[in-house]
Amino acid sequence: MNTLPLTLEDASLSYRDGDIVNFAVKNVALTLTPGQVYGIMGPSGSGKSSLLYLLSGLKPVSGGAARYGESAYSSLPEARRLTLRRQKFGFVFQQPFLLNYLTALENILIAAETPNGSAKQIAVERMAEMGLGGKENRFPGQLSGGERQRVAVVRALMNDPEVLFADEPTAALDRTNGRNVIEALCQWRGKGSVVIVTHDPVMVEGADAVAVLRDGRLAGFGPPAEVLSLLEH
Repeated sequence: MNTLPLTLEDASLSYRDGDIVNFAVKNVALTLTPGQVYGIMGPSGSGKSSLLYLLSGLKPVSGGAARYGESAYSSLPEARRLTLRRQKFGFVFQQPFLLNYLTALENILIAAETPNGSAKQIAVERMAEMGLGGKENRFPGQLSGGERQRVAVVRALMNDPEVLFADEPTAALDRTNGRNVIEALCQWRGKGSVVIVTHDPVMVEGADAVAVLRDGRLAGFGPPAEVLSLLEH
């Protein structure tokens, strides 16, 4: 898999409220090398999710640049950005957003580029790898919260994303189920990059590096043992 680096170059994301400009992210310079697991942490309102939106191209930069490889999102037409996200990126959010009238397997196959027999086999194999074997035909209401979120992870992996983005994927789960979801995400390490926004330091202890934000600015970036202490100050 030809995974590329994610880069922010003095990137900002701002919102205007009348004559006042508020910054969700301000002047962040950051490079995420391919194939590793990254955490994004910070106090509530520090810009964690906004940073993920810039890295993934879900939000346009207000200043600076955001790139995947050599491609700056701002230089791509909207149709090309949409194709990039569909073909190269996978997304997991706080809520799994499963369709209640479809089985777990059917929910996963929605994301397959070609939902044929081969895709079904891959989905079944990945469900088994994530502890969901035998639950292919259960509906979301018959699954636990942790199981539903793992279904969302498998769905995000169906097109073999080069980057897997997860925005607070464990916020609605207890610690045990949260760990299971993080372990499922981290299985993609090496196959692609993984970027996880979380409020819980325990969930990123196994990350290769963590970005800590304060008031939209990058307060630290490095191995968890070195930067998580910044959250205490």
